[in-house]
Order: sequence, then C-alpha cells, then structure tokens
Amino acid sequence: MIGPDKRKSIYCMSQEGMSIREIAQSLNVSPTTVVKIVHQKGETPGLPRKDKIEIDLELLRQLYTECNGYTQRIYERLCEKGTSIGYSTLSRFLRDNEIGTIKKQRCEQVADIPGAEMQHDTTIYKVKIGDKQYKVVASVLYFRYSKIRYLKFYRSFNRWNMKCFFHEALVFLGYSAPICIIDNTNLARLRGTGKNAVITSEMEFFAKQYGFAFRCHELNHPNRKAGNERSFFTVETNFLPGRSFETMEDLNQQALDWATIKMRNRAVAKTGLIPAKAFEHEQFYLIKISPHVLPPYLEHERFTDQYGYVSFAGNFYWIPGSRREILTVLQFSNLLKIFRHRHMLGEYELPEDIVKNQKFYPKGQSKPEREPENRKRPTTQEESALRNSAIEVAQYLDFATKPSDPAKHRFIRQLYALYKKLDLRIFIESVKRAHHYSITNVRIIESIAIYKIKEGNTEMPQAQIDQEFENRDSYLEGKFSGEVDLSFYDKLMEEQDE
Repeated sequence: MIGPDKRKSIYCMSQEGMSIREIAQSLNVSPTTVVKIVHQKGETPGLPRKDKIEIDLELLRQLYTECNGYTQRIYERLCEKGTSIGYSTLSRFLRDNEIGTIKKQRCEQVADIPGAEMQHDTTIYKVKIGDKQYKVVASVLYFRYSKIRYLKFYRSFNRWNMKCFFHEALVFLGYSAPICIIDNTNLARLRGTGKNAVITSEMEFFAKQYGFAFRCHELNHPNRKAGNERSFFTVETNFLPGRSFETMEDLNQQALDWATIKMRNRAVAKTGLIPAKAFEHEQFYLIKISPHVLPPYLEHERFTDQYGYVSFAGNFYWIPGSRREILTVLQFSNLLKIFRHRHMLGEYELPEDIVKNQKFYPKGQSKPEREPENRKRPTTQEESALRNSAIEVAQYLDFATKPSDPAKHRFIRQLYALYKKLDLRIFIESVKRAHHYSITNVRIIESIAIYKIKEGNTEMPQAQIDQEFENRDSYLEGKFSGEVDLSFYDKLMEEQDE
C-alpha cells in the first residue's frame, strides 16, 4: 500500500512535467499505479468496506439474548435459518455493532481541586529485610491536590489491615477528603464495578466516621488514580534502592520519615509545587478528623489455661489471678487488651507476625514459673548440635526423621540426651550401627552403646578441669569466707550411734 506522502509526491512530480515512466522508475512504482494516483490527484481513496452479507440487527440481538451470548451457537442458529456467513465475519459484525460488548471509553479527566478527593491503592514489592527476601504489600494514601502521601508496608493486606491503615494515616494527617478513589477491590466493594459499584455496609459505616466515602473507578481505568500509580513508581525508584532494613518496624519507620518528611517538603518536578505548603492551603477545604474517633478493633473470646495463659495468634499472654473463665480480647492494630467483665486485666504490644510461640507478661510483675499448657517446644538447637557433631549423625537424622512427623521432636530430644551422656566416638559408632540396621528406637541405640563400652576397647573420657579456677573472682571471694558450722552433723552422728 502506498502512503499518503508518496501519493502527494507522485502527483506533484506529474504537475511539474515529469513523464509517467520517469516517475515510476525514480520511485520504484509501476506505471499503471502512477497513472491511477495522478488521476486521483494524490488523494487516498476512502473506500469503506461493504459487506456482501447483510444481517438484521434486531434478529442478531434477539439471537444473542437467546443463546446467552455464545457466538458459536448464534452462528449455528443463523445457518439453520439459511443465512450463509463466516464465523469470523459474524464475530466482527457483533463487535462493530457493539452487541454484547461495551466500547472502551476514555479515562475520566478530573481537575485538581483543593479538598476534592484522595486516592488509595496497594502493590507488592520484594524487599530484603535482614538477610532474607520477603514479599510485602505497600499501602499508599494520596491527596490529589496537595500530593501528600502516607506509606506503610504489611506482610499481608486484608479488610482489617485496610481499616487500621486508614485510621493511622488520617489521624496522623489530621484531615480527610470527602471522596476516596479506589480500584474494584473486594476489600471495600460488595458488587458491581465503577460507578455501579456497591460498597459493603461495614466499610461504608467505617468511612462515615472519618467523613468520606469510597468510590470505585471504572474497570481497566487505573489512570483515574494516577497519583497512586506514580507514588508506587517513586517508592520503587527512590525509597527502596540504597536502603537496608533490619526488621519490619525499621522498614515502616523509614517509610514514614520518607513519605511525611522528605517527600512532603520536596518540590514536584514539573510544577514546582511543595506538598507541605499545598496541604496547608488545602486544609481549609478538607474534613477535620475528630480527636475522639475510636480506632478499629476486633473482638475475640478466649479461655485461660490451667496456668493462667491466654493464647492469641500463636503466642501466649499471662493474666494475673487464680480463676479460669472466658475473657474478652480486643485486638487493635498494634495492641492487645484483655478484659474480664469490662475490667481490663492486661495490655500488651503485639509482636511482629513472624514471632510465634513466645510468652508475654505484664510489665512490672514477676514471671510465672510454669509454661503454657499448649506451648510448642521446638528442637531446632538440639537438631543443629546433632547435625554439626558428625556427617554420619546428620545422615542418620535424614533417615530417621520426617518434617511432618509429630514424634520428630521427642525423638530428637531423646537422641540429644544420649549424645550428651556418651563419648562422641561411641555415640557416632552407635548411630552408624543403628543406621545400618534401620533402627529408630533411642533405647536400642543406648543398648548398642553399652555393649560397645563392655567390649573393653573404650577409654572413659577424663573430665576437663580449668586449672585457672583459682584466679576466678568467685573462688577468691569464697576463699576468705568464714568456716562452715558442721556441729549439727556431728550431733546427728552421735544420736545414730546411741
């Protein structure tokens, strides 16, 4: 196909007096084509495609409804009615006449009006925390006019975390916009999309406390919240590179400083707008957050075990008292409050999500002696010591233990106890023999060790005594202490003789 520029060139060359043959040779076009283009005065002919087959649109819409939108079935019904049409032609005809499809619309363009709206969205990053890579969810609240941001990371993000994030962000900023643009997420949306989306009653009531309402943008129109999309790009290119994070708390503290201090006072590249100053102006149009708004919380019921512990999220919290009864546990974003009949028994700071199987006590009280009833006792240290003792022992553990076996920990504790009692050489030989005969009973391994000792080829290990013990502070302190009164034992011996 010859483009419009080339067509104009051919026509201009013809008007300047060049022959058809010269034009064809210079532009590598056939003479017939040159004659046709000159006849058309260099214009591109607009010849719309005309279908040879004409189908009644009302009939096609009726068949689309009857066949539930399945094109293959519509094609079969048309053939039954005597209409000969290709399947691809039918598909194109349906698309061109927007039967069953909605023509894509442009994204809504909204002016930057002070106090008009804010935007919220999330995205996933891979972040190195400590020595490991973790998938974390970044949540950003963005004010469209002033470009103010609030950023926080989560290990997972659900409706509960969404509530906690909005409360924390809006209380920190002190103001809220009347509209919050979100995508068509199920965290806040009940059904429908875009302007037809219905927000869940739970999230609608939550938003009313802060003076705003959720509104979903149209499907596949993420540019409607372009401020959030740009914020995620800035996080990826400006916040994460060149920074190290020890813990999740460290990551969120650095994110808070970056979003609310550095980016707040950094001028926007094109307009030169400083978000902090723009936010001062926008505050007159925003809704001020009440200082009495209650933070979101979840209510749970828990029983205390026989030693006074309440289990929650894989950890154990000790409650003072002597009774065992049902307690009410209120879970806040970073706190745990435990009540008995509206009387608070204890308040604890929630640990990181990765912290499990730990005990927590009220501040200022002595630690209880007993362990929680259902606390797990891991054997990571014992297994590591056994595997590091010898290659043969590590190979035996691979054979004798399975990760999903509930008896694994008991077996490792028994084998570790035997390892501490025996000489290392005897222990390794006993384990090798047990591995050879596929023995997984620690008592039999102990019997093998006793048999080897009775053979007489084994020397008992000598106790290792540090000859510098006389120079220790504890030894010197006891050296000059008074003599111990042992007269009580002398009298006891005399009474036994009588």
